[in-house]
Amino acid sequence: MSYDGAVEKREDPPQPPAGNGGGTGNGMVMASAPGAGTGGTVVVRGPTLLERHLPPSMLEVPRDAKIQFMKEILARYLPEGERTRVQKHREYRNRILTAYQPLHEELYNSHPSAFLVPSFIKAVSEKTEESLRSIMSEPSPGVYIFSMLQPRFCELLLSEVENFERWVREVKFKIMRPNTMNKYGAVLDDFGLEKMLDKLMEEFICPISRVFFSEVGGSSLDSHHGFVVEYGKDKDIDLGFHVDDSEVTLNVCLGKQFSGGDLYFRGVRCDKHVNAESQPEEVLDYAHIPGQAVLHKGRHRHGARATTSGHRINLLLWCRSSVFREMRKYQKDFSSWCGECQREKKDRQRQSVATTKLAFLRREGESTA
Repeated sequence: MSYDGAVEKREDPPQPPAGNGGGTGNGMVMASAPGAGTGGTVVVRGPTLLERHLPPSMLEVPRDAKIQFMKEILARYLPEGERTRVQKHREYRNRILTAYQPLHEELYNSHPSAFLVPSFIKAVSEKTEESLRSIMSEPSPGVYIFSMLQPRFCELLLSEVENFERWVREVKFKIMRPNTMNKYGAVLDDFGLEKMLDKLMEEFICPISRVFFSEVGGSSLDSHHGFVVEYGKDKDIDLGFHVDDSEVTLNVCLGKQFSGGDLYFRGVRCDKHVNAESQPEEVLDYAHIPGQAVLHKGRHRHGARATTSGHRINLLLWCRSSVFREMRKYQKDFSSWCGECQREKKDRQRQSVATTKLAFLRREGESTA
């Protein structure tokens, strides 16, 4: 397997100190996002889920108000340490939102479809596997590549991130790292882009995930962590071998001019098999193209090679399912999505067939003796 050392798990970084605003058990690092617990946005979907429990007075209020109401209710039942983390992160985010002046209001107020290429919008709207595959390639099992973002959006978001980072330097505000492995970048949810990214996940990533990732919670995605990461001189250079703290990961290159930085994928694994060898069909190297998206399972082991020149910035959206995470606590068989579990299951089946066949032949021999 072509990587150095054990796989890591990319997770949320620790909370910043309250005063300044500012891996798995198998040796693998999991990259994870800022905020409490699993981080991200709590999403209340239609009346078939949490909304059925709302009081009558809340049924006709705007969706955002419903989300906030349910967040506050759920927060009451968190352990004390978790409640403290939630409160600190809320205060941290509020400090940013009340002080930072956005540069491009259209990023915050427009529907995500305004920034997407027409072929992608059309394929998702048709809601069929055939329509989705018509715009995608799948160079390795479970890794989907497709054109997604218009150049204009990439330019606007790059400009907004630069403006935010300039503001951070000017006011000397200490911000959270995007995750536990990347030192450079910014959490988009923290400075006002949470709602736009929520809509992007709900209306575009969820329909795709229901088709291609149902075995890992793709049918029940209900929260996200959105951020950008930066690579190049005086930034992160590469990214070690890891899995994401997500069920489904969207990774889109925004630009700029750069060389290197290829992604490498090495198969999907559960915690038990996270450091198992890769099979030839699982090995994939991918060169970034601005505006082009890569969609894969969070448990798909991957890393990024060194960016040898220039400056590369990528948008990432970690999509999560609280239902899948809760169910996984009680599961022992992950052969529906772990490549190594699948191989072990097939080996057991072959051994069982061979044993049964041998026993049958012995009985046949005894009956004719």
